[in-house]
Amino acid sequence: MKNLKFDANGLLTGIAQDNHSKQVLMVAMMNAEAVKRTLETGLAHFWSRSREELWLKGATSGNFLEVHKVFVDCDGDVLLMYVTPQGPACHTGEQSCFFTELEMTNAK
Repeated sequence: MKNLKFDANGLLTGIAQDNHSKQVLMVAMMNAEAVKRTLETGLAHFWSRSREELWLKGATSGNFLEVHKVFVDCDGDVLLMYVTPQGPACHTGEQSCFFTELEMTNAK
């Protein structure tokens, strides 16, 4: 973890990507403790900025993210996690948090 670069708030970005389909499921912030617990338990942990607390994804919903591999980007400030979701990843009940497409005004 010494190669990770946390921002001024002690956070970095965590991306959860489906291990099988490669669909991006969600993006959330992680602090050092969230990274540590994710690596130790094999379950995705994040830092809630709104609640200011560590949270285990799925602790209340049962929709855990089982982590298979974790990669760090070249700058050391983003983690990409290959996961197997145990249900919808989005709190809305959608499989992915990325289900709303914006219209491109200059699309070719």
